[in-house]
Amino acid sequence: MNYIDEVYENLVRKYPEEKEFHQTAKEVLDSLYKVIAENEELYRKNALLERLVEPERSIVFRTPWEDDKGQIHVNTGYRVQFNGAIGPYKGGLRFHPSVRLGTMKFLAFEQTFKNSLTGLPIGGGKGGSDFDPIGKSDNEIKRFCVSFMTELYRHIGPDRDVPAGDLGVSGKEIGYLFGQYRRIRGSYENGVITGKDLSFGGSKIRPEATGFGITYFLQEMLRDKGEELNGKKIAISGCGNVAWGAAQKMTELGAKIVTLSDPSGYIYAPEGLREEHIRYMLQVRSANLPVGNFSEKFGLEFVPGKRPWERTVDIAVPCATQNELDRRDAENLVKNGVLMICEGSNMPCTLEATEYFDSRGVTLGPSKAANAGGVAVSALEMSQDSIRYSWTEKEVDEKLHGIMKNIFKQSKEMSEKYSVTLAQGANIAGFLKVADAMLKQGNY
Repeated sequence: MNYIDEVYENLVRKYPEEKEFHQTAKEVLDSLYKVIAENEELYRKNALLERLVEPERSIVFRTPWEDDKGQIHVNTGYRVQFNGAIGPYKGGLRFHPSVRLGTMKFLAFEQTFKNSLTGLPIGGGKGGSDFDPIGKSDNEIKRFCVSFMTELYRHIGPDRDVPAGDLGVSGKEIGYLFGQYRRIRGSYENGVITGKDLSFGGSKIRPEATGFGITYFLQEMLRDKGEELNGKKIAISGCGNVAWGAAQKMTELGAKIVTLSDPSGYIYAPEGLREEHIRYMLQVRSANLPVGNFSEKFGLEFVPGKRPWERTVDIAVPCATQNELDRRDAENLVKNGVLMICEGSNMPCTLEATEYFDSRGVTLGPSKAANAGGVAVSALEMSQDSIRYSWTEKEVDEKLHGIMKNIFKQSKEMSEKYSVTLAQGANIAGFLKVADAMLKQGNY
């Protein structure tokens, strides 16, 4: 049996319930057939792929906390330190009821290759809890964060593992988490966590970074096809931090953002979002308001219970969650003449949707490349913390722009060298750097 197929079948047999992890592993491994064939004996001898798909460490712990009525609740905390071959583990913390160990493994695996593509010295990790901050008071969130960090602190550090925010973890939660870490450690190691407020070591444009990075990657995709962003009609899903940054920068560069969404449905703005709409996204996010509020406040059309992929647009940018765009959505987009897809959230397209886009010649910008702007600026935040210095907004933005252009260049070069898609080229580029480091460091 082929080496890649062996590794994948063993993975599924060993972890039968972790469907999302199977999906991301298959997506990456299927990209590597030509690369592995060049050095299959070496990779087999060193069990390179077996080590690549197994986390270096998975940490699971209980997190008890007290609500405002004095009732104790218990949630589960996770931190998956997947691969540290090229630097300290780096990746966000997610607080959401859907969080399970398999979810964290899928995200940490993706993060490993995403971080490799940035060219910065950071490995892959991810963590979080099944705690739901929605509907909780500030004091309840604070007490949970204190309990969570009281265990997590022993597994992280500026040169060991550097968490950040993710779904359900905003600047507020980051502040509570860092405050507890500082109290326990008794030292000011602000490089231990990123996404911090500017007052204690945060970086300029970090909140916008993922969305800005998606925009810069999309620009390169379009220019490669002889197109420009200006004037393009774009459907964005989600209404959180990633969607906000993307809508802000894309609108600034002349695109028309015609949709935003949440689980309740989507809004449609045929002439594109205006500046006041984009500013209002911050209020919607901070107060956990439904996206339908745009209809009440601005008179925009609200379509309940549906996703925005039924609209006729030039570009689709899914920025909500994993597997939010399926085969039927892909068929709708292609039927309506979509030019390309640029993934904003982690693994937003199902494998069936991705295969359909490939079969119809629709270019797909993969999340592990297009979505890397957030972690890139997090790594820049780590650098600023290390040298006790802050760069200006312009300096950080220029560095981010350069990183995203280089990620596209690497992905494109590998796609051409191995005659594969852009998404597969990104997987190859990320893999080669990690694999080289693993082999040179020994088989452990």
